[in-house]
Amino acid sequence: MSLTHQDVARIAKLARINVNEAEIAATSKQLNNIFGLIEQMQAVNTDGIEPMAHPQDVSLRLREDVVTETNQREAFQAVAPQVEKGLFLVPKVIE
Repeated sequence: MSLTHQDVARIAKLARINVNEAEIAATSKQLNNIFGLIEQMQAVNTDGIEPMAHPQDVSLRLREDVVTETNQREAFQAVAPQVEKGLFLVPKVIE
């Protein structure tokens, strides 16, 4: 797939990007290079290759899921305009 000068100008217009003629030519060349790389990658035979989530076998170090902050609900709700049963009350905005 190759983009023409008109294709790049139309894409720029749709994206509301102001580009001049020199920028259109440079962008067209860069986009066509990207499409060429994609075509090369699609040409590679990947039959029998298992998809991977990550190129390296990485495991994340996980921390314990413990509470580290003190409960300050009463302090926060003390300054709230309306509270009921531990919940903040807000005006109804959707009918």
